[in-house]
Amino acid sequence: MHALVHREVALPNLPSASGAELIGDALYIIGDDSPWLYRLDAATLAAGRPTPLFETAHFSQGRIPKHLKPDLECLTLLRAGSGETGLLALGSGATPAREQGYWVPLAGADRLPGTVYPLSLAGLYAALRPHLPAGATLNLEAAAATETELLLLQRTVGAAAGNLLFRLPLAATLAFLHRRQPLPPPVRVQGFRLPVIDGKPAGFSGAAWFANRLFVTASVEDTADAVLDGAVLGSFVGVLPLDGGPAALARLAWPDGRSYLGKVESVAVRRQLASGRFELLLVTDDDAGGSTAVVAELVV
Repeated sequence: MHALVHREVALPNLPSASGAELIGDALYIIGDDSPWLYRLDAATLAAGRPTPLFETAHFSQGRIPKHLKPDLECLTLLRAGSGETGLLALGSGATPAREQGYWVPLAGADRLPGTVYPLSLAGLYAALRPHLPAGATLNLEAAAATETELLLLQRTVGAAAGNLLFRLPLAATLAFLHRRQPLPPPVRVQGFRLPVIDGKPAGFSGAAWFANRLFVTASVEDTADAVLDGAVLGSFVGVLPLDGGPAALARLAWPDGRSYLGKVESVAVRRQLASGRFELLLVTDDDAGGSTAVVAELVV
């Protein structure tokens, strides 16, 4: 398996990209310290009109301060039980301020965002925490959805153990989030060992469901804190098996062999090029407010 970076493009006026979802000709992106849902042309990466997820008085400097931000890290497309299609954006859960989410219905042939509905995630996250390793902080970094399951990825920074995949029944989870069901959904958990760089373990950062495979990204930071950032050492992309077995990840590199040192935060699969070859759209965050989109190729 190998993963090559072919192109990287700066995303101006889009701070701290943290989640991405590709829907037809549109690439939707959230930032962990931004109140907007951004919509880009998937081919040209030209910015379209963003959608406000919530109102805030703390975005005047272009980023919500760390101690106030909802830390939206997870974005996935799914179909509700009513047949309604929409985007689900979720906070990381690392602090009480980060237990907020949003449901954004998509309407019409162009799948344009409609009315945004806020969701409290406190009850759902309370159901996840007992499955964490002792001493670990809930820190959800990615989401994807199959036809029947919501998949949430836990990043336990600074530790080899604790990179978890939470598997939740989709219909029951949405019913609970929309307060149609009083009890939280049952939780299934899979743990994965991820690669290391300079002795520092990688942690999950992004996910996408495509062609019956769970594509994931993972990055390596020199930190052991779920809230504080650290120096970025590199990033990986690959596939997680849902039926058991180890994660299959490759370190991102440029065609000349140089390691790619950006902090990849999410992945969308643009297309399958051939058997075992996929073109990916990745988004990155430099922890200083800058974001990029990366076109990469994964051979599995």
